[in-house]
Amino acid sequence: MLKPEDIDRIIEMAWEDRTPFDAIFTQFGLREDDVKALMKRELHPNNWRKWRARVHGRVTKHRALAAKDMTRFKCSMQRSTGNRIAKRG
Repeated sequence: MLKPEDIDRIIEMAWEDRTPFDAIFTQFGLREDDVKALMKRELHPNNWRKWRARVHGRVTKHRALAAKDMTRFKCSMQRSTGNRIAKRG
């Protein structure tokens, strides 16, 4: 069972263009289909449709499709170890 703060972080990661589904799987154990189901369940239908249109076929969301020289994006709020967002405040 995911905690509400985990769900919020998954949604945030899913909206980020350069965060691949593999990173969500590594941190939370959710596969791409699970993330899609979570987004459909948690987002307003219009926002879900916008998100699906945005990520559909986007190479940065799928490591297998990404260019080999593409470096991993790291949010400025992300800690140097692990994949957790530092406390905001």
